[in-house]
Amino acid sequence: MQNGGVVPSGAQRYPRWRTTRIRREDGDMGTQVLAPRSSTPGPNGRAAALMLATMVRDPLPVYLSLATRYGDAVRVPISPRNSLFMLSRPEHAEHVLAQNQDNYVKAFTYRPLRALIGNGLLTSEGEVWRRHRKVIQPLFTRRDARNFAPVMTDAARRMLKNWDARPEGSQIDIAVQMSALALDIVGRALFGSDLTGDAAAISRAMSAGQRVAVLATMVPLPWGPRSTKALKAVARRAGNTPEGVEGPVGRMIADRRALRAANGPTQSTAASVHPMGAQPNGAGASDRMDLLDTLLTAHREDGSPFTDTEIADELATFMLAGHETSAVTLAWSLALLSAYPAARDQLEHEVDTVLRGREPEAADVDRLPWTTAVIAETMRLYPPAWTIERDAIGDDNVAGIPVPAGSTVAVPPYLIHRHPEFWPDPAGFDPARFLPAGEPGTAAGGGRVTDGERPRYAYIPFGGGKRACVGQSFAELETVLVLASIAQRFRLDLTQLGIPRPIAAVTLRPGRLPMRLLRR
Repeated sequence: MQNGGVVPSGAQRYPRWRTTRIRREDGDMGTQVLAPRSSTPGPNGRAAALMLATMVRDPLPVYLSLATRYGDAVRVPISPRNSLFMLSRPEHAEHVLAQNQDNYVKAFTYRPLRALIGNGLLTSEGEVWRRHRKVIQPLFTRRDARNFAPVMTDAARRMLKNWDARPEGSQIDIAVQMSALALDIVGRALFGSDLTGDAAAISRAMSAGQRVAVLATMVPLPWGPRSTKALKAVARRAGNTPEGVEGPVGRMIADRRALRAANGPTQSTAASVHPMGAQPNGAGASDRMDLLDTLLTAHREDGSPFTDTEIADELATFMLAGHETSAVTLAWSLALLSAYPAARDQLEHEVDTVLRGREPEAADVDRLPWTTAVIAETMRLYPPAWTIERDAIGDDNVAGIPVPAGSTVAVPPYLIHRHPEFWPDPAGFDPARFLPAGEPGTAAGGGRVTDGERPRYAYIPFGGGKRACVGQSFAELETVLVLASIAQRFRLDLTQLGIPRPIAAVTLRPGRLPMRLLRR
């Protein structure tokens, strides 16, 4: 599959890169890349203005065009004083996201998203971010995330039962199905709530919010309460959701406060909301709290509790990021498996051999290397967070690229994950790239680059540095368990020719994705 594989119709090929020849010297921080003092290449004047206008409407083709024409470091002026730098190599990502991360804050491009979902982990900065991250992080360690596995497999079982009631060959929109499933999982696992009744409205609100956030990126608004209110109103009209996500979020907080008042403020309500029995580490549901309980009982250093606004912002953030990452990854993976039948055959063989007809559990994940590799390769080709943007606080030199203070730096995982220097056959779908050493399945002809040979930041579907996605372990566990559950019982075939063109909003979405449902 890796060498000579056919790229599905609609898949974005990686550009033919123009890479600047540079001199390397060893430094204290590792390898430092020194570039000539000449300015970073890129469009200027009218060409730059046209690209920026097009980027607001459809950013991914612009990114591909810039990389094709100018290479792996591109400068686009966005005002007389500031520029956008698109930096698409692993060393660029590592510098901005990790080595010199304190020089960067969330870019101005996140302001519309902050207006729509609030000041949660995805959009906040400084002390607010540090305080909330410290409170939330313990829920999502690799060990503790496994406590959520029963909720994930229960939700998958309910969805598959619904599929069982459909006639053979029924057509379903797998993007819609995976969004509803992921929202069900997030609602029950993190909020202790059944969101199935609100799923359609929440999905419309999230989709409309993403569209509005992208379109508003370059609008010269004086950001504040009035612009926030106006943007929310536009998003609600666009999604035909009069209460947006604030309605469901507000009800969850109010219901949980009432439940805590009835049960007593010191008692966890997790068991009352979603009883899950004994956990892998021996703790029962009553011994731990979900995200909503955690936020309701959190306190600042001065002893004051989190405000309802703070709690609502985090719930809205996890409603978006916590379900969108898994939903789009599962949708893309099922589409790719349909386009690559040999990979699907290997997945089914592994699932049948390991599970032998029973539901998957958290402990099975380590015994499902091909299933895990399918998810990883899907996120390489279609990373949900397809671009990561930061604003530079002070002057910097990013692997030889001078970046003045005030500049916006875009580090696109979509381009880094398809860089031919680090990924042989970069547009091809080959899960064998991610198999542990010694596992069978490497494509005939070799050419596999191991993790030890590949730069660490050549693969960053969850970002990097201290702001890496807090829910990485949750998403990795969820996608593997759900994909294994589906593969046990169903095959899904694309009803159109090739993989659909990705839609680059806040996340990289497949848009409408009709597939035919077939029983195994």
